[in-house]
Amino acid sequence: MEIIERIRRQDVRAIARLMSLVENNAPEATAALKELYPITGQAFIVGITGPPGSGKSTLTDQLTKEFRRDGKTVGIIAVDPTSPFTGGAILADRIRMQQHSLDAGVFIRSMATRGHLGGLARATGDVVNVLDAAGKELILVETVGVGQDEVEVVKTADTCVVVSVPGLGDDVQAIKAGILEIADIFVVNKADREGADKTVTELQAMMGLGPGRSDWSPPILKTVATQGQGIAELVQGILAHRAHLDRRGLRQMRQRERSRALFLELLQEQGTRRLLERASANGTLEHTIERIAKREMDPYSAVEELLAKAGL
Repeated sequence: MEIIERIRRQDVRAIARLMSLVENNAPEATAALKELYPITGQAFIVGITGPPGSGKSTLTDQLTKEFRRDGKTVGIIAVDPTSPFTGGAILADRIRMQQHSLDAGVFIRSMATRGHLGGLARATGDVVNVLDAAGKELILVETVGVGQDEVEVVKTADTCVVVSVPGLGDDVQAIKAGILEIADIFVVNKADREGADKTVTELQAMMGLGPGRSDWSPPILKTVATQGQGIAELVQGILAHRAHLDRRGLRQMRQRERSRALFLELLQEQGTRRLLERASANGTLEHTIERIAKREMDPYSAVEELLAKAGL
């Protein structure tokens, strides 16, 4: 397949083309992903999440600059809210990262959530694999930033960076449920603002109330991303966590969990689609819905009956 060879040669147009096919769920995308999958698993994936306005895009931009200084190739996936009119990404984070647009060692992709919950787009994992197969050494995944449902990023990333800022009132509260547990590194961005130390103290207190980890204590780092302050320390924190994962064999465990999550998601998605297509083709679907609407049958029994007919 020509597109596979072009992607392995890091052809930018081929990479972008396959990503578009993936997002549109095109049949040829699946065929390409099957061929690329054996050469994935080499990139180190960093998830960057946190509330809107915390400066995730600027932080991603600065991290990219720092990694490029070290000669690392970088892929960026910026997941934005979906436009209700076009279905496209509203914020287009690439605007914030124009300085990297001519750098052949950086590939930036903005993705719309298209209604998918969890802070990531449905196709994010597949797009990560495309960048991985294209030889990007580091892949930064910036989530949409909508609050407590950002935990989906843990299924994609090796290292999760949770960003907070002082002065947002319920900022720390917003990351209390779920996100606190997935953080490998905490960042208090815009640390030149009043209240930065208080935010650090609150995070320390929340970590003390949590279940704790025997293998890794997430550091809390202060940054001012707009000025590049604290970025070198954040890079060192990411590299330290990577070394920790490799030393303990935990990176392989996380990759296995990602494989499990991907397999189960595809199984559920394709199994449900095929089941509905079969039920729709023979008229069972509409007939069953009509019976449920008339209260001649309850939906629970209807599902059990449909699965039984399919031999499941």
